[in-house]
Amino acid sequence: MNLNTLIEQRSSTSHYDASKPLADSQITELMRLATLAPSAYHFQNWKLIAVRSSTAKARLKDIAMGQTQVESAAVTFIICGTLMPHQQLTTALRPSLDAGALPQEIADSWVTSANASYADNPQLQRDEAIRSASLAAMTLILAAEGMGLSTGTIGGFDTPAMIEAFALNAEEIPVILVTAGYAAEKRPQKPRRPLSEVVELV
Repeated sequence: MNLNTLIEQRSSTSHYDASKPLADSQITELMRLATLAPSAYHFQNWKLIAVRSSTAKARLKDIAMGQTQVESAAVTFIICGTLMPHQQLTTALRPSLDAGALPQEIADSWVTSANASYADNPQLQRDEAIRSASLAAMTLILAAEGMGLSTGTIGGFDTPAMIEAFALNAEEIPVILVTAGYAAEKRPQKPRRPLSEVVELV
């Protein structure tokens, strides 16, 4: 299936076939593909947690306002964005430098610019964390759909409880949950608003 068709046919689900698990290798591959999403300065300022054990699912269900798809889905990903991304940028860029994909002078300029922009700007750090996590989440969703899986998103959860239950540190912000697995019922995509209402060409 080409990408356009996949996007046009994708629909969110909240009803999964709980009898069909995913192998750890499939879950790991989904997370690998998610981390190929773009990020400012190549920060890669995200963290992904795959909730797949029955114990962890039950814990997450309570945190996610009792939404049952957390338990019936093969896996639910907690997609986090991270603060203070400028502090680890040198490390994040090292593989690109070693591979010859990024010149040293450009890497140095990015580090300098990122430190100037983010060091004393907590709002920008938070905005960037949410942007990066959202891009990773959408990339994961498309990867899952491409593997023949169904997905859904959950934005309703108890953030302090999530942080405590999954031992997130002060720099890790849980942004969105993405459920994935085999749909018990595949529904067609719902019609969207007309382009004329949401698009402007200038």
